[in-house]
Amino acid sequence: MLNKPLPSLLGLTKDDMIEIFEQHDEPAYRAGQVLEWIYRHRAGSIDQMTNLSEPLREKLTEQFRFKTMEKVKVQGAGDTTQKYLFKLHDGRYVETVLIPASKGLYGDKADRLTACVSSQVGCAYGCKFCASGLAGLTRNLTADEIVGQLMEVEALSGKKINNIVFMGMGEPLANIKNLEKALDIITGQWGMNIGARHITISTSGLAPMIKQLADRPQQIRLAISLHGATDEVRDKIMPVNSKWDIDALFEALHYYKNKSNKRLTLEYILIKGVNDSLDQATILAKRAKSLKALVNVIPYNTVEGLDWVRPDDEHCHRFRNTVRDAGVTTTMRIEKGHDIDAACGQLRLKQETEEGIIKAPIKA
Repeated sequence: MLNKPLPSLLGLTKDDMIEIFEQHDEPAYRAGQVLEWIYRHRAGSIDQMTNLSEPLREKLTEQFRFKTMEKVKVQGAGDTTQKYLFKLHDGRYVETVLIPASKGLYGDKADRLTACVSSQVGCAYGCKFCASGLAGLTRNLTADEIVGQLMEVEALSGKKINNIVFMGMGEPLANIKNLEKALDIITGQWGMNIGARHITISTSGLAPMIKQLADRPQQIRLAISLHGATDEVRDKIMPVNSKWDIDALFEALHYYKNKSNKRLTLEYILIKGVNDSLDQATILAKRAKSLKALVNVIPYNTVEGLDWVRPDDEHCHRFRNTVRDAGVTTTMRIEKGHDIDAACGQLRLKQETEEGIIKAPIKA
């Protein structure tokens, strides 16, 4: 059995850090110095924090670790989509994707670098189009492991991330406690200082947690993995719909919209013969208009082990146009990273499968 690792400095907020220094009879401003070394100077170790005394650095080294993960593999060239495989302290693995964009992911102006971040090792929700949940959930990622993905990708790529999507492995809202702490660190001026408007959280539809996120006083964007405009169709694709059906989901989304007026996107993966009828497009348009939501149509990406296929391009455009012609802002995502299994729904820990260490699914 692996020993529990030391806590990571990357999982601490400014208030956490101040409390730690007060416990060691150190002035509160030390917290700011450490945070500046981590997030401004990007120090590689505690020893590099030279404006701290040597005894204090030794004490911090004894009580905290600095790195949260180890790079195993990188796929993709430096100027295209890249997929990073990281090994965690317990021998588990997580994937993170870096996506260069010359056009906005949701149609807005971009010229940005997007990190697609994971929130769990595996996933318990078993969306039928998605590779991440094929082996079930192993565990939640901690706040430092969420932040650590961003820090490691920036260090390895030598580039500054300015946009984040929680669309990697896992259901972010099933790990909302650690997610919210990571968001505090990512958006804090003392932390990574990435604006909330540049962060999108994708959920399969956990209605109570959507309301909890709505109460957070930040303009974080929300994307819903809808993939079916009626319960009959959505039940075939999204097992979560049996717990929170479309009525419950849209009640929570209206709460989210009315509470904060934050931006909503309805994600809709097109699967041939399953959810791609033009009747579904018409109903989808009505639901989107009720929320003034953007619809993002995504032709299905092939997943090894799943039999579903994407409709032909002509039908995909017909579906998109049906929604758009009803007066809904609609995009059709041109996937990046499909060739390295880094596109929507394709993240899957083949490394763990090969090493035979995937655990049985855990109930959410």
